[in-house]
Amino acid sequence: MTPNVYEGRCVFGLDIGTRSIVGTVGYLERDRFVVLGQSVIEHETRAMLDGQIHDIHRVGQTIRQVKEDLERKLHMTLQNVCIAAAGRVLRTVDVTTHIVYENEHAVTEDEIYELNSKGVEKAYEEFLEKNEGNEHFYCVGYSVKRYYLNDLPMTNLLDHKAHKVAVDMIATFLPDEVVDGLYRAVEYAGLDVVNLTLEPIAAMIVAIPEQYRMLNIALLDVGAGTSDISITCDGSIASYGMLPVAGDALTEVIAKECLVDFNTAELIKRDYTAGKEIAFMDIMGLPQTISRERLEAAVQPVIDRMTADVAAKMIELNGGRPVSAVFVVGGGGVITGYTQALAAALGIAPERVAVRGREVMGKIDFRDDSIPHDSRMVTPVGICLSYYEQSNNFIFVTFNEERVKLYDNGKLAVVDAAMNADFPSDGLFPRRGKELEFTVNGKARIQRGNLGEAAVIMVNGVPGDIHTPIRENDVIQVIPSTAGAAATLTVGQLPEYGSNIRVTVNGKDVGIPGRAIVNGEAKTEFYEIADGDAVEVAEYCTVDEIIAWMDIAPQLRRYLYVNHAAATPETKVYGNFTVELSPDELYPGAVWEEPVNRDDTREREDVGAWADTETASGTDGVAASGWETGNDAGADETEKTGAEQPEAEQAAGPVSMTVLCNGSPVTMHGKQEYLFVDLFDYISFDLSKPQGTGIVTTVNGRAAQYMEALHPNDVVEIYWK
Repeated sequence: MTPNVYEGRCVFGLDIGTRSIVGTVGYLERDRFVVLGQSVIEHETRAMLDGQIHDIHRVGQTIRQVKEDLERKLHMTLQNVCIAAAGRVLRTVDVTTHIVYENEHAVTEDEIYELNSKGVEKAYEEFLEKNEGNEHFYCVGYSVKRYYLNDLPMTNLLDHKAHKVAVDMIATFLPDEVVDGLYRAVEYAGLDVVNLTLEPIAAMIVAIPEQYRMLNIALLDVGAGTSDISITCDGSIASYGMLPVAGDALTEVIAKECLVDFNTAELIKRDYTAGKEIAFMDIMGLPQTISRERLEAAVQPVIDRMTADVAAKMIELNGGRPVSAVFVVGGGGVITGYTQALAAALGIAPERVAVRGREVMGKIDFRDDSIPHDSRMVTPVGICLSYYEQSNNFIFVTFNEERVKLYDNGKLAVVDAAMNADFPSDGLFPRRGKELEFTVNGKARIQRGNLGEAAVIMVNGVPGDIHTPIRENDVIQVIPSTAGAAATLTVGQLPEYGSNIRVTVNGKDVGIPGRAIVNGEAKTEFYEIADGDAVEVAEYCTVDEIIAWMDIAPQLRRYLYVNHAAATPETKVYGNFTVELSPDELYPGAVWEEPVNRDDTREREDVGAWADTETASGTDGVAASGWETGNDAGADETEKTGAEQPEAEQAAGPVSMTVLCNGSPVTMHGKQEYLFVDLFDYISFDLSKPQGTGIVTTVNGRAAQYMEALHPNDVVEIYWK
């Protein structure tokens, strides 16, 4: 086959009709479309009804015949094809969307395309919200009704400076089986679809140029199985509609009237339209003739019913009023009496309804003079031209071994394939473990769980992510993401707890950790917060808590003052307060603090210069201060108890000591001092039966040594890991 010089720039369009398939090949040169060739082959059987493919293989075979016929005529190989769908079960959505730019700039073609794509995506989302049935629909075309530049109507946005652009558009949707049937028939013929549009959109491109769209005009494409309607107003296409009745309804009436098969009735209809004498052979094999008057009497009632339905649909689509004029294209509308009946049904002048063919082809050139320049050529040429005006297509990819069809908006990515394959969205992104909900000082708080592993995405064997672009026949493999560990949080990790209360104690700046109450109970910083816990972290501490935290010797805390005023152990101390503890009365009204045995659960702060000498107290073990003037710890103890005891005897005797182990106080007794290992005599912890991989032991948050000494109020943790 000798290559054709136009092959590289040609467009191949297929008008897959109910009665016949029309293939057209041509190319766009400046503002004119050149038709190189055309092939028309009728279906041998009624493989299509009302614009819907019923026998995919038979339709595919006819498409293959059209393809091969054109390849022979034009000496070129045809692989890619543009097709159009009839408006059977057509649904439409009107939508408005916009894009705001950070800086004002000239609008580019890519940005107009992005705006239109955004409109189509929004229309699809709204369509899904309004249609709850199980039937799956696809967007098969759209028409821009109006553009806006900085909120003002604009016909063409290109190169205008804007900070905001918007579009009003009408998007059209057809059921999945209609679209799938077309694609499978075309693929059966060995062709690849590169563009899909709607038949009324294709016809509109040719029949009603933009300069006519300011008028309220209806375009009616009457085929064999469907009558497709589109209406223009104010410079754009305002609405679409479809009726599943057209030329075949007339053919069926003729077949019954003349007692002939469907194909013979179709020939009789064409002779009637052409004004020829009508002669035919009936099913008995007998030659017959029928007068035009008799045939007109048979078909006119059907024409009246058809046009009445079409007129009613037009008025509905046009907001309840008749259109100003109607352009009729397609073979089904050329039958005698059709346009007159439609004008009467609409209530407009007969001359306002006309068949359009050669009149609207001023910018169409035909290299083959045998191609008819009539209304039947409008839609086939429009299908070719739609390739240049809007490139809409569906592609197929393999997602986790499932074949998925996608509407190609030019920006498809892995995430689009996942959504169309009903892959759960949380399987694409790392999932967090169970979150922790609790309150801190009455305010709700959430601690998020840990992130899991991200999804593993491969596109054609190469690592990718959800934004990786995809194309026809790509193979996508996605291993779902995982959930992370549940959230955990200790009291000590709360920011409120970590911010110390800074106070001045006897001239020394001291940081006292926050005080935590969980569900009404005091908890250490190591307490692990549970779901639903109510945590209170006080913004103050008490004098008693300061004494316990700093482990101040009893003789140094007989008199208590806060901000130079007499205080009690329960007096609240806030940040930047001044606390004075003294063995002697400094101000009137002072309170003597009786030493007590405390169970404090917090770590002790190094009191530095306060710890000069050992006290005689066997219970507190606190250093004495330079404030003492002749009185020693033994004297203080004598004064408190009223009984004088030798210091050596007190030091030598056994003492009791309390520590906090695993959140509970444990009091040990009978020894002068205690080692960590002694705790196992007072707690229930079975070392003979391992319950984990090892034992965790800590003292005040650090790793413990079994033979290390314990001190009063130490915080101990012992558990299996």
